[in-house]
Amino acid sequence: MNRARIAILCPVPEYEEDWSHIKADYVRLLGDDTTFIDWTQADDLSAYDLVTPLLAWGYQRDCPCWFALLDRLEQEGVNISNPVRILRWNSDKSYLAELAAAGIATVPTQMAEELDDAALTDARAAFGTATLVVKPPISGGADGTFRLEPRDPVPLSVRGHRMMIQPYLPNIAEEGEYSLFYFADQFSHAIIKHPAKGDFRVQDQFGGYEEATEAPTATQDLAAAALAAASQLTQTGALVYARVDMLRDSDGQFRLMELELIEPSLFLRFAPDKGQAFAQALRSKGTRPR
Repeated sequence: MNRARIAILCPVPEYEEDWSHIKADYVRLLGDDTTFIDWTQADDLSAYDLVTPLLAWGYQRDCPCWFALLDRLEQEGVNISNPVRILRWNSDKSYLAELAAAGIATVPTQMAEELDDAALTDARAAFGTATLVVKPPISGGADGTFRLEPRDPVPLSVRGHRMMIQPYLPNIAEEGEYSLFYFADQFSHAIIKHPAKGDFRVQDQFGGYEEATEAPTATQDLAAAALAAASQLTQTGALVYARVDMLRDSDGQFRLMELELIEPSLFLRFAPDKGQAFAQALRSKGTRPR
């Protein structure tokens, strides 16, 4: 059997975060003939057996281009790692409200169509907490994300914008954020991510760090339920890859922070097989009859 020709959509050349180590990991697992294409320049993908947006970092900075690309991939019938329908749904974190309505324990969230001081006041009353986190519903890498103490004004860069408002959950600093990874619907590994001292963002560029962890049964139960609900809501089948992020609230209940089904960092160095199941899931999708 010929090896699947795989194209990985990647950041624009001027993107500031270093992704070279992840690229090297994917080449190690998928072969030197794996092609990396700037996601904004993905014009003709007909030569590939499989296209995956695994490195399409920064799509939130050009939403019209991103959604136009998804529309075109769908119209042209391009073989995508995860279905376009669920990629489109997963692009806007308003999906959290749909999952909450489906019975999934999520971090409580209010949506402000035009963020202002009144929206913060309402959220503090609803959540029963003074410290809030605000973030854009279409975001990545903690872009535009702020922790607001009681006297903090709405940041000028997001005032009047459509924003999500959530209670700040102290366990993000005290314990950390759990991420569970699934390939072809099978659990692979888990990590726990910690922010730098005094921060709440767990991303590397803000001083965050991660370590391997055992996934408590409750985290696996929540992840499985969330993925099943997402599949039901979008009428999609098995996913090639998925990352499920969650943390414990003050009562000890795990709550979903987000599903990462588009371009998640997979932290394959922590996988027991160093990513072999991930590679097999991609290859299988690339060689499967359409």
